[in-house]
Amino acid sequence: MEELAKGELKTLRIGGSFKSTLSGRSTPRGSPSFRRLHSGRTPRRDGRAGGLTVQWFRSNRVLFWLLLITLWTYLGFFVQSRWAHDNDKDKFLGFGNRPSHENSETEQNTRRDLKAADIPIAVKNETNENQVEDDKRIDDVVLAKKENGVSSHPKLNSKKKSKRAARSSRGKGRVKQKTNKEVKSLETEEQEPDIPKTNTSYGMLVGPFGLMEDKILEWSPEKRTGTCDRKGDFSRLVWSRRFVLIFHELSMTGAPLSMMELATELLSCGATVSAVALSRKGGLMPELLRRKIKLLEDKADNSYKTAMKADIVIAGSAVCASWIDKYIDRFPAGASQVAWWIMENRREYFDRAKVVIDRVKMLAFISESQSEQWLKWCEEEKIKLRSQPAVTTLSINDELAFVAGIASTLNTPSFSTGKMKEKKQLLRDLVRKEIGLSDNDMLVISLSSINPGKGQLLLLESARLMIESEPLQDITNIKNPVDIGQDQSTLAKKHHLRALLGKLNSSGSVSSDVTRRRELLDNAGMQNHSVKFLIGSVGSKSNKVVYVKELLKFLSQHSNLSKSVLWTPATTRVAALYAAADVYVINSQGVGETFGRVTIEAMAFGLPVVGTDAGGTKEIVEHNVTGLLHPVGRPGAPVLTENLQFLLKNPLERKQMGMKGRRKVEQMYLKRHMYKKFVDVIVKCMKTK
Repeated sequence: MEELAKGELKTLRIGGSFKSTLSGRSTPRGSPSFRRLHSGRTPRRDGRAGGLTVQWFRSNRVLFWLLLITLWTYLGFFVQSRWAHDNDKDKFLGFGNRPSHENSETEQNTRRDLKAADIPIAVKNETNENQVEDDKRIDDVVLAKKENGVSSHPKLNSKKKSKRAARSSRGKGRVKQKTNKEVKSLETEEQEPDIPKTNTSYGMLVGPFGLMEDKILEWSPEKRTGTCDRKGDFSRLVWSRRFVLIFHELSMTGAPLSMMELATELLSCGATVSAVALSRKGGLMPELLRRKIKLLEDKADNSYKTAMKADIVIAGSAVCASWIDKYIDRFPAGASQVAWWIMENRREYFDRAKVVIDRVKMLAFISESQSEQWLKWCEEEKIKLRSQPAVTTLSINDELAFVAGIASTLNTPSFSTGKMKEKKQLLRDLVRKEIGLSDNDMLVISLSSINPGKGQLLLLESARLMIESEPLQDITNIKNPVDIGQDQSTLAKKHHLRALLGKLNSSGSVSSDVTRRRELLDNAGMQNHSVKFLIGSVGSKSNKVVYVKELLKFLSQHSNLSKSVLWTPATTRVAALYAAADVYVINSQGVGETFGRVTIEAMAFGLPVVGTDAGGTKEIVEHNVTGLLHPVGRPGAPVLTENLQFLLKNPLERKQMGMKGRRKVEQMYLKRHMYKKFVDVIVKCMKTK
């Protein structure tokens, strides 16, 4: 019986229905009872399938974790790379999406610069009650603004803000407040026009011609994507390294511009760059923002900590001595990572730098004469340097070489050197037409900050002699551009002249050269030649207001000269000016120019250079080959006049000198030449001993 009962119970379990066994009737498949009774089968199949998946992952657990680790590692490297080489970190993290009606920092700076260019010379209040009636009063107000502390910005009356505007301003975000604070700090350092734009008695203000350059060249600096030579030693050396660059100021002068070009090249080659500006004086800030060069807000504690984490710290001026001294005092080990690129050559700068010059790892100069002079001063002060200084000469940047028609990293099949030469000629014709020059006119330009060291007043005196006294004087001293200073004794002068004349007579070139030049002048005919002088840079923070007043006073006393003098504002877009010019003058006084970056830029555009026989100018310019030299000081003014008159009457000689200067730039002063020398500086600075 027990076995029978077990058999029946087994039959019941297999059938799955008590009713079908007992009553002999089966439940229909479509009925609710059948579905309820048989609903337990499906979950068992699903559970069996899910078990297979879990079993597969358990059996391949090692492979699963390796895949997960690989993905996580790749994501980590990607984030780190973007964070290290992308300056727009807010946008990268997702916090950079601002409303479309808010202006970016670059747009605000651009609008501020455009607004500053149109600011009236006279200072106006909100009610426009005080109006300036004559040009003389305009000049006085403009030139006295710095001294009297008067601001020319018309929107300074904050009391007239409505309550609604005040509530709106208080509701702005933290990021917007930071941007407004930085732009406000820049507005306090706007470039002030030193030359009245409406005062016709002092000449005409022309340029800049940036928009014309973009239209004619069909290319602008914003299209620049990178200029790094990936196969070069410089690129391989700086890749993924961290650099801190110290700017002494942000003016549009040689040292800050050279440091900006260095920062651009480092970023292009994959390095991380942080910049420190000891003074934000000048108009270079918008250009730094355009090139995405990160400028640290703090020039003290934060900059010291950032520099300590960097691989190399590069200081770009002797004025950086105070920052270097404080940095080494705080981090003594940091002295072994400092490379000091000194670009000045006056004793006052050496006296400022000597307290710390023997503590830095590496010194670099920009000319042989500068290096010799500084080593001589170190020997006098009994200062022993840690290593032998290097000489790293400057170069023209890729943008100017590109416009000049010299092969650079910016050239493409659509922008070959041949096509760029054609565009440069078209740019020259349009700029000269805009200025009002004919084909026979000679345009002489001199682009630099306006101060006594640059010698603009002596240039104007030479221009007056050239315009008001047409007859050419004796030109025998063109071959002898020697500065015979008043501090020399009479006996020393005699010995110097005797040795020089003996050397020249032995080559037999003096008399033949003078005779040849006089024949050229006689054969020049009676063509109607005229000359125009273009002087920059108006509005530069490096200008000396007292000196600018002196220039304007001199021009007001010579009306004929003032009609031949043009002015141009400070700008980094100088390619159009070089293209339109015929001669470049660098009239630096004292010990001369340390190097003269503008000298090689002018030579790249095929211009003969007329400069002083001192400093770096005499190293670059070969007299009677790529240009003409003259003595420094007032004795050099008549010689400068004669040199300019010769170039005016002989356009063929002018063109030949320019072509020779251009070839010299292609052989010695391109970007690849400078960075090849810079590799040695970086390698020596990175050595442990």
